[in-house]
Amino acid sequence: MRLLDRYLLRELLIPLGYCLGGFLVFWVSFDLLSELDEFQRHRLTGFDVVQYYLVMLPEFLVTVTPIGLLLAMLYTLTNHARHHELTAIRAAGVSLWRLSLAYFAVGTFLSLGVFALNELWVPRSEELGQRILARRDGEEATRDQGRWFRNLTFHNERQRRLWNIGLYDRETGAMWNVNLDWELENGMRRRMAARYGVFTNGAWTFYGVRQLFYTPFPEPKWEPSDTNQLEMIELSETPSQINSEIRFATLSGARAAKRARLSLREIREYEDLHPALPAAARAKLQTQFHSRLAEPWTNLVVVLMAIPFGVPSGRRNVFVGVTASIFIAFGFFFTQWLSLALGTAGYLLPWVAAWLPNVVFASGGLWLTLRVR
Repeated sequence: MRLLDRYLLRELLIPLGYCLGGFLVFWVSFDLLSELDEFQRHRLTGFDVVQYYLVMLPEFLVTVTPIGLLLAMLYTLTNHARHHELTAIRAAGVSLWRLSLAYFAVGTFLSLGVFALNELWVPRSEELGQRILARRDGEEATRDQGRWFRNLTFHNERQRRLWNIGLYDRETGAMWNVNLDWELENGMRRRMAARYGVFTNGAWTFYGVRQLFYTPFPEPKWEPSDTNQLEMIELSETPSQINSEIRFATLSGARAAKRARLSLREIREYEDLHPALPAAARAKLQTQFHSRLAEPWTNLVVVLMAIPFGVPSGRRNVFVGVTASIFIAFGFFFTQWLSLALGTAGYLLPWVAAWLPNVVFASGGLWLTLRVR
């Protein structure tokens, strides 16, 4: 890495750290004031509160990282331009694109980081936060309310199997009072009732099993069968798919749906299990799927938007960059919100709704950068 790149990175990363740290302090302080009564009601200790904000931190970082990067870049570039450092660098034969290579590297790194957070940590942040809130409640059932799910109906439309589960453990995949009903391709029907079931070594094993087989020929009849233990490798459903079904089932409320952060894997699994989804539901899922793909690359779009606003030379106040970042961020996120709303409602194709703000603002930033002298 050249000395120039190290210098530009250092000058960017320091204000970026201040921006993200400042946003973090503001967020924690504001949220703590609004949720203090809730923490006291659940009798949380100081350590519990720290854990709560740690598990909620990934979702916060996904939201504020593009804003923090935009603010830091405009501040840094405006400061460089104010002291004519960029003019001197370009006079030495360094092109604007080569000068911006360090900024694009930071944008790419943050984009990959946000993508990883969205897939690995953010989808479970809300659930883990609720478990921390309930960990010191008096009753065990209340403490484990996020872990156990009662009276679960799970329909695998593609394989034509219907599960009815009395009690399901989301942590281990164990289930009690299981009733399974499915249609076979040869016209037969099979029903199974089990006292207990668990997923081990890639297959379901049931205990206390009673089965009924329906054969339409030579004459329709049900044939019973009982066994103490039965391993069923033919079942393709996994605990991961059942957990995804539960997450979608809990999104019926407006508040829960608004806070939902589904991963690409969860959306794909749900669509695979429900090939006959209504058009409106499929539009919502596809819009959210493509928005998960497009969201991380907002950090690269931010770099393209910041360069033409910060690079032009002149003795400007550094707060010009701060003011510009506010208007740019407002315009971008308003466009993003409007586009996703139109995609969810079916007025735009899902991939168009998700990628349109990125394409529009990246193209605008690229066009303005090419006009910089």
